[in-house]
Amino acid sequence: MQRMAMVTGIKPEKIAEYKRLHANVWPDILDQISQCNIRNYSIYLREPENLLFGYWEYHGNDFAADAAKMAADPKTKEWWVLTDPCQTPMPNSAYGEQWSMLEEVFHHD
Repeated sequence: MQRMAMVTGIKPEKIAEYKRLHANVWPDILDQISQCNIRNYSIYLREPENLLFGYWEYHGNDFAADAAKMAADPKTKEWWVLTDPCQTPMPNSAYGEQWSMLEEVFHHD
């Protein structure tokens, strides 16, 4: 198992919409997350900085392949059409990078 985390910004005027979407995530999206070996997935909001922090545990053997599988899924693409406009990538993100992966620097069980 590998712990992974990511961060992105959120537009203040889109916070309510983003919360509404995530209060009723489509079953197909939840199923796709599970099929891609992601477990214990959470997204947190930090205000007033307007940051989203995502955390999950990856239980697969090839994260790049699972991430590509998720990105190719038609329902996931449809979901991202709704969620991506709510977000603002970090200032130094690579072109097209919606979420920036974070490096784990400490963990305690």
